[in-house]
Order: sequence, then C-alpha cells, then structure tokens
Amino acid sequence: MLKRIFLAAIVATFAAGSAFADDTCESKAVGKDGKPLAGAAKTSFMKKCKEDACTPKAVGSDGKPLAGAAKNSFMKKCEVSA
Repeated sequence: MLKRIFLAAIVATFAAGSAFADDTCESKAVGKDGKPLAGAAKTSFMKKCKEDACTPKAVGSDGKPLAGAAKNSFMKKCEVSA
C-alpha cells in the first residue's frame, strides 16, 4: 500500500512539472484581452519571442558573444528549434 502511494506521488510530481514547463512562445502569444493572437500580430510576436529566447544563448566556447556570420548561423538554427 505504501509503495502505491509513493509511486502516485512521484507520478503526480512529474506530471505537474511538465505542465509548468510548457512556457513556450506559442503559449505566450495572447493579447491584452486574453484572446490568442492571430495573423500578422502573432507572426510578429513569435519572431520577437524566438529571437529574445535565442539571443542570450549566442555565446561562443570562450564565453564571448557571437558576432557576424557565426551569430547569424546560430540564430537561424536556434529559432527553428525554439
């Protein structure tokens, strides 16, 4: 009986953790009125959101920010996966 309770607690913890982790640009694309964005407003928001999410990650192995072609390449790859 104790094993079942313990197992249920672990499963509930992981389920709650994954629900809170779903903080993507898509889930943030909501207007001030609480309605989901659509059309050009959504496209613009998604582009900016992905760029803002990827910019802090654009750092080279030496710890310095990437620049030029290296940054452009990184940003394209990052924005596609974000």
